[in-house]
Formats: sequence, C-alpha cells, structure tokens
Amino acid sequence: MENPIAFQGSEKARRIQAMFAGIAPTYDQLNHWLSLNIDKRWRRAAVREVQDVLTRPGARALDVCCGTADLSLELGRLAPTVGVDFCQPMLLRGMEKVRQSGRPVHLLAGDALALPFADASFDVATVAFGIRNVVDLDGALSELYRVLKPGGKVAILEFSHPVVPGLKSLFGFYFTQILPRIGNAVSRSGYAYSYLPASVQNFPDQATLAARMTQAGFQQVKWRNLSGGIAALHTGGKPALAGQ
Repeated sequence: MENPIAFQGSEKARRIQAMFAGIAPTYDQLNHWLSLNIDKRWRRAAVREVQDVLTRPGARALDVCCGTADLSLELGRLAPTVGVDFCQPMLLRGMEKVRQSGRPVHLLAGDALALPFADASFDVATVAFGIRNVVDLDGALSELYRVLKPGGKVAILEFSHPVVPGLKSLFGFYFTQILPRIGNAVSRSGYAYSYLPASVQNFPDQATLAARMTQAGFQQVKWRNLSGGIAALHTGGKPALAGQ
C-alpha cells in the first residue's frame, strides 16, 4: 500500500519511509527482543513524566512518529490520544493493536514536519524513538511546540549517548556489531538495523537536544538518562498564558 503523504522533506525521507515499511512485520518482535523488553519500561517512564497533565479534565495527547502505537496505547490508558506516523504499514499494525485494546486511541498518517492539526490542539505531545529519523529536527520541534496548548508538556524519548564508560564500550559493540546482524537477518532487511546505530551516532547528545528544544521555545527543559544513557528522556513545557 502506498503512503499518500506529501513530505516537506527529501529523498532521504522517502528512503526512511520505505525502510520502515519493509520491517513493519517484525518491528515489534525485534524491538522488544533486542532490548530485552527494556523499551517497554522506557515508554512507561515517558508516560509518568506527563501524567500530571494527562489527568487534567479533557486532556488530549498527541504521539508523533508513533510507529506501531506502543506509546500511543500507553498514553491512551490516561487520556484520548492521537498517533501520527508517515509509514502506513506501521500504522496498520498499530491499528490492529488499538482495536484489540479498546483504548481511546486514533491513528492517522501524517508528516512530523507538517502536522495536520490547528495550533494549540493538545495538552501533551510525545515522540518515542522517532525524532532522530525526521530530516529536520528543528522543524519537528517547532511543530511539536505549535500544536501544544499553553501550559502543555512535551516528552521526547530517544536512543542517546551512554555516559557510563564501561557500559558505553559494551553497548557500542552490541549496537554496532551484534544488533545489526540479528536485526537485518530476522527482518530480512539489508539496511534497517545498520541504519539504527548510524542514526543514533549522528543524533545530538543529551545537552545539545535540550538546547535545541529551548531554541524551539520550550521552557524548563530537562533530561533524564535511562539505563546509563542508552536512552534519554527529555521533557519541556510550553509557557502558560498570563493568568492561566
């Protein structure tokens, strides 16, 4: 099935879209297996960071680059959630999980650089393991800020740069030598799981991503390293209106 989205980006964006379409059938299984299910704990940590906002009356959440909807479904435990992704095969797998869950989650195709929502539409916006795949990081952060309501909160969960010396070396070997071989073999992709470590190495470190979020307008930006910095959870807020 072709994805009809018109992208703001480039040929690189189309290649990434096609890559994720190719690994969609094995995506969930490999993610959980290769991470020893730690990715599930990381997503729950992201939800805890925004649950104070999600439990407000009438709150709504947006999950950008939602993939097969794992984080969308966690958010949907607390509030109605919309998940957006640019890859329809991933969304189709997510839709089946949503149907089985019965949670108030709606998935749709969309571009992280041109989100199909009005300004100030959501109380919470999240991205899990997807923002490094967007061809324009600053543009994506700007869109997250735009659709967030004043007083709302953003949470970005992403692979990062380990800060523990021994762990950094061990994880580096696993991430660049072992994971690509297993992932590419199981998914029958010659590229996807080699792209993963390269995309993480080229992604800004914790402090740099925090600075870029601040430049986009978010306030009180902070981050927390997870599993020694294998992943990092960044949060920030959109300033409330005067008197709010």
